[in-house]
Amino acid sequence: MTRSIPMTMLLLWAGSAVAGQPSQTPTPAALWKEECAACHMAYPARLLPAESWKAIMAGLKSHFGTDATVDAPAAAAIERFLVANAGMRAVRSTGGPVPLRITTSPWFIREHREVAASTWKRPEIKSPSNCTACHTGAESNNFSDDLSGTSGGRRR
Repeated sequence: MTRSIPMTMLLLWAGSAVAGQPSQTPTPAALWKEECAACHMAYPARLLPAESWKAIMAGLKSHFGTDATVDAPAAAAIERFLVANAGMRAVRSTGGPVPLRITTSPWFIREHREVAASTWKRPEIKSPSNCTACHTGAESNNFSDDLSGTSGGRRR
């Protein structure tokens, strides 16, 4: 009987040590970065309003031609993160569709109106959605203009 007391103490200590460890569950921000950046830049949530992020997350089965589904708990956490950090501007002023692409949002169009169509076709750029081609700090949420000739050299 005396041997069981030290063993019980050891088990209680081991259990409390494990319980005191930080959770291994990724934060919603870490899930967003991990899942989204696996295929493309993890676009900052502020670039679209909450309504857009909800629609994007609802359509992950066919995410711009790719099945981007994740398990339900991860999807819910990512959506919560995106909605909580979404841009605050109104989605629609004309009652049009919710923008699903950052590049079709009024903000993006206004910010890039001086970029010539030929610029988007450059081999090093390829597409308006390739933010890092012109904004080398984009993955760190810095969208200042980096490459001369792409956006008139303006700083944002």
